[in-house]
This record gives sequence, structure tokens and C-alpha cells, in this order.
Amino acid sequence: MRGTMSDVKADSAAKKHADTASSHTLLEGRLGYHLESALLVRALTHRSYAYENGGLPTNERLEFLGDSVLGLVVTDTLYTTHPDLPEGQLAKLRAAVVNSRALAEVGRGLELGSFIRLGRGEEGTGGRDKASILADTLEAVIGAVYLDQGLDAASELVHRLFDPLIEKSSNLGAGLDWKTSLQELTATEGLGVPEYLVTETGPDHEKTFTAAARVGGVSYGTGTGRSKKEAEQQAAESAWRSIRADADERAAKAKEAAEQTVEVAVEAAEQPAEGSADTSSASA
Repeated sequence: MRGTMSDVKADSAAKKHADTASSHTLLEGRLGYHLESALLVRALTHRSYAYENGGLPTNERLEFLGDSVLGLVVTDTLYTTHPDLPEGQLAKLRAAVVNSRALAEVGRGLELGSFIRLGRGEEGTGGRDKASILADTLEAVIGAVYLDQGLDAASELVHRLFDPLIEKSSNLGAGLDWKTSLQELTATEGLGVPEYLVTETGPDHEKTFTAAARVGGVSYGTGTGRSKKEAEQQAAESAWRSIRADADERAAKAKEAAEQTVEVAVEAAEQPAEGSADTSSASA
């Protein structure tokens, strides 16, 4: 009997190890780097899991390191690509890229939540999709890449994951968030002040919020998120892009009409001159 129980435990441990290795291989494929196994495990270990399992090392030190690496790479990129912006505006641009909401968005793109080692309490309250946990874990992973592969590799990873957000931030207005930018745009277009209609679904520990951005009674965009703020920001971005596209289309049509008017005017001005020249030739 003892032998049977030992075999079951051994088989279970072997399966768990194989599943973990397979999971790590999948994540490393998405990151584009193979990391030392113990380092990657630590990067994925949330403090709730560590406390429930005898005080294992957590990812908090790696998170601290990764936050600095991320900040350095993003700051260097903004400094280089915006040579004329003052310090205050550069700081706002960086804050628009390096924040929990943005990091969580990147983490979800990697499906990072499925790899995190969480305690039972956090697991039961939807911790795998919490913005703060996703953001902290992503920073820890960046820190692990830096330690294992060096600054060049960590910088390449940051650029690959965050350059789209850096580019997107350049479209934002003075407030550097989509709600402020939408309000600026609707004021410029004479459309009025945006309003947000928010609904929520799901249990208290795992709510999903859906927001609709409305201007003048018309819905221009919707968004979803784990918080009301996140849903409203996504709805504002969707509405901003819709209204901006309409405005750009109107501007293009107006420009085309103006150019056609100029062409007609030029042709009309040239025709009498040609007629006059023909008359002069006939007289001669």
C-alpha cells in the first residue's frame, strides 16, 4: 500500500513538473527568450503563493528591478524621439505608458495571468486578471530577462511590447488620457461634452464593466474592463478614433473640393486668353 501511495505521489509530482516546464516553454516562446528556470519561477511567484507555501522567494525584488529597466528604456525612447518636448511633457508621456493599466494590457496580450503562481485566496478573487498583479508580474519578468540576458535583450523586449503604446501616446491630448483627449476633440468639433453610460456584470469578486461613450445622445464607442475607469478609457479611445476619422474624412473632402474649385477657376481664366490669341491670329 505504501508503495502504491508513493508511486501516486511520484507520478503526481512528475506530471506537475512536466506541466510547469511546458507552461514555461510557452511563455518563453512569447517573450522570445529562454530564461534560467529558477529565475523565471521566481518572477512568476506572487507573494500570496509564497506565504501559503512556507515563505518562498517572491517576485517583488525582480519587480523593483524590472520597473527601473522599463522606466529607463521608455524614458530614453521618449527623450530621443521627442527632442523638442520639455521635461514636464516627457514625464506625462512616460506616465501614459508606464502605469498599471497599460502594463496590465500588455500582460493580457501575453496571457501572463495563466502563468502566475497565486495563492488560493487571490485565485478565488480573480487575481489572474487583476491589473496590479499583471503589471507587477510583467515588471518582474522584465527584471528576470535583464538579469539573465542583459540590458540589450531587456531593451529589445520592452520595445517589442511597449512601442505600440508609446506611439499611441503621441495621439493623446494635453491631459494624456483618452477621456481628456476625447473632451478636447468634441469641443473642437462643436459636438458637446462626452457622457459615459456604464453597466456591470458578474459576481463582486470578478465584475466586468462595459462603458459607452456618448456625445449629443449618439454613442461613438464602447469599452470593457475590470474597473469602471478602464472601461471608460477604452470607450473614450474608441470614440476618439471614430470622431477623428470622421473629421479627417470631412477635411479630406473639403480639401478635394477646394482643389477642384481652383482647377476650374484656372481653366476658366486660361480659356479667354486662348480665344483672344486665336482672334489675333485670324486678324493677321
